[in-house]
Amino acid sequence: MLVVDRQSGTITHRMFTDLPEFVREGDLFVMNNTRVVPARYFSNEGSREVLRLEPLTATRWRCMVKPGKKFRIGHTVEIGEATGTVEQILENGERVIQWDREVDEAAHGHLALPHYMGRDDQPADRERYQTVFAQAAGAIAAPTAGLHFTPEILAQLPHAFVTLHVGVGTFQPVKAEKIAEHVMHSEQYEVTEETAVAIGQAKRVVAVGTTAMRTLETVARDNAGRVVAQSGSTDIFIYPGYEFRAVGAMLTNFHLPKSTLIMLVSAFAGKELILRAYEEAIRERYRFFSYGDCMLIL
Repeated sequence: MLVVDRQSGTITHRMFTDLPEFVREGDLFVMNNTRVVPARYFSNEGSREVLRLEPLTATRWRCMVKPGKKFRIGHTVEIGEATGTVEQILENGERVIQWDREVDEAAHGHLALPHYMGRDDQPADRERYQTVFAQAAGAIAAPTAGLHFTPEILAQLPHAFVTLHVGVGTFQPVKAEKIAEHVMHSEQYEVTEETAVAIGQAKRVVAVGTTAMRTLETVARDNAGRVVAQSGSTDIFIYPGYEFRAVGAMLTNFHLPKSTLIMLVSAFAGKELILRAYEEAIRERYRFFSYGDCMLIL
């Protein structure tokens, strides 16, 4: 665990098991309790792929598909016993598919692991690619900062949960020449009354991961800096210049270059300090990305 102090600019090397040593009186760790679901499906003949982005109903999905030419309006696809018909092609190329029955997720669903892992999912990923506090099913990708926790470490920390169902847009690079022109993906979130009360009583909120950060800052932005019980969808894009309203510290993994995630942590800690931290992590051979090491930003 790389520890970055924003006030002093110091960077130190610790173990994740040392995390409880950094807890101050009045701290509250806020974690994303979303659970990754098998959202990737292959047609029976194996030539087509469907990635379920959002179940509009149990038998009607918003999807990404490959190859697009085989998913024109009216085209059908068979997965197990279910037959799906392409109803709509959205402006961004996504499809709306109506199924004649529910697709058997247990039999045919696969986890959509990040592309940089360079492999398909394996049976062990069904649990390994989940946090120990995963509960609310609905994410395509794991909130990876939470993967470090064990029940024993969690028990030592004052904590509360929010839910944000991580979407595939998490991995999409920023290609716009001007950052503000990047079209951010939208994700469903929920903050319960119990969590809102706990945050209101905390002296400092520590966001575990960028998804918890985005949830908290969305709600605080909508409520004059306060975190209240609320649910909805968010497409908040946090980049340098953003004024943080809810979060005082964060735990995060090391992110892909040109990603919205590295821009978020740069907004939180300052671009120069984050670049220096990444140089240090590379020099010390830290592991990056989903199954990698982490950084605590104080």
